[in-house]
Amino acid sequence: MVSPVSIRDVATRAKVSVGTVSNVLNRPEVVAPATRDRVMGAIEELGFVRNDAARQLRSGTPRAIGLVVLDVGNPFFTDVARGVEDTASEAGHAVILCNSDESPQREARHVELLAEQRVHGVLITPVDTDLAAVRRLRDRGMSVVLLDHPTTDPDLCAVAVDDRAGGELAVTHLLAEGYERIVMVNGPSRIHQARQRHEGALDAVRKAGRDEGVLEELRVPALNVVSGQRAAEQLLARSARPDAVFCANDLLALGVLQVLVRAGVRVPEDIAIVGYDDIDFAAAAAVPLTSVRQPRQQIGRTAAELVIAETMTPAEHEHKHVLFAPELVVRESSRRVQRPRRRARD
Repeated sequence: MVSPVSIRDVATRAKVSVGTVSNVLNRPEVVAPATRDRVMGAIEELGFVRNDAARQLRSGTPRAIGLVVLDVGNPFFTDVARGVEDTASEAGHAVILCNSDESPQREARHVELLAEQRVHGVLITPVDTDLAAVRRLRDRGMSVVLLDHPTTDPDLCAVAVDDRAGGELAVTHLLAEGYERIVMVNGPSRIHQARQRHEGALDAVRKAGRDEGVLEELRVPALNVVSGQRAAEQLLARSARPDAVFCANDLLALGVLQVLVRAGVRVPEDIAIVGYDDIDFAAAAAVPLTSVRQPRQQIGRTAAELVIAETMTPAEHEHKHVLFAPELVVRESSRRVQRPRRRARD
C-alpha cells in the first residue's frame, strides 16, 4: 500500500520549509509569487491532498454538520437532505447523512459517531418522543436542530410542518367527498408524526359532527411500501371493506394502491386513497395520488440555516420554532366519480 503524500514531501520537492507550504495552503498572500508557484507545482506533481479533517481538529472549527433521518429510502427525507446539503454547501460545510431506520439503537450509534467526528452541529428527526439522543448531543455542547419534529423547548431550534393540521385536511376532504368508512393506515405510535396525523384525522371527524366510529386506525410496523402492501392485504380479507384509506405517508399509500389495483379493486370507485408528503411518485402513480404536501426542500434549507447560525454566533443566537402549513393536493385517487345518469326510456 502506497503511503499518502505528506506536506513534508511537498516541502522537500519544492525546496522550501514545511511552514512555507502551510502558508501557501492557508495564507497564500504572504508568500512570494515565485515561491507560491513552485509549491503549487510540487503539489500538483505529487498529487498531494490536504488532510482537512486534521486541520479542522487542530483549529477547533470543524466544517461538517450531521443529518440523522428516520428513513433515507423515503423520498421525503431525500428531498429534505437536498435542501440541507444545498444550504450547507453554500456556507462551506459538508453534510454527514445518517439513517436511523426508525431504530433507537441505530440512532444512538449515529449520535455517538457524529460526536466523535466533532461535527459543527446536528439536524435530527428523533425516533422517540423522549429525545434522549438530542439530550446526549446537547450535553456534549453541540448545536442541535429538530427536523420535522416540533418542540416547545426554548433551548432548541425546530423546523416542522403542522402534522395535526395535515391529518385534518386529509380526512376533512374524504368526508366532504362522501366517504363513510375510513381506515387510517398509520405507523408506530412512538413516531411523533404518526400520532399527530392521527389526532388531526380525529379532529376532522369531530368538527364534521360525525361519530368517531367512521375512522379506524390500522397500525403497521414501519412507514414503507411493504407495510402498505400488508395493510391492503388485511383490508381485502375483510368481509366489510372501508370505502376510503388515509395513509400516514405516501410510501404506505403507494403500497396500498399497488395491492388494490392488482386485486381488481377500483380506485377511487371502490376504495379511495389519500397519502401524505406528496413525493414525486405520488403524481406519477398508476392512479395519481391525493396527498398532503410538505415543503420538503424548504424544511431542509431552513433547518440548515438555523444550525449554522447557532454554531457561528452561539452567544447571540435566538432559538426559533418554525412551523410550516401543509397543503392538500387533490388528484384522482380520492375524487368521487360522477357517473352519468341513465336516460329514461321513451
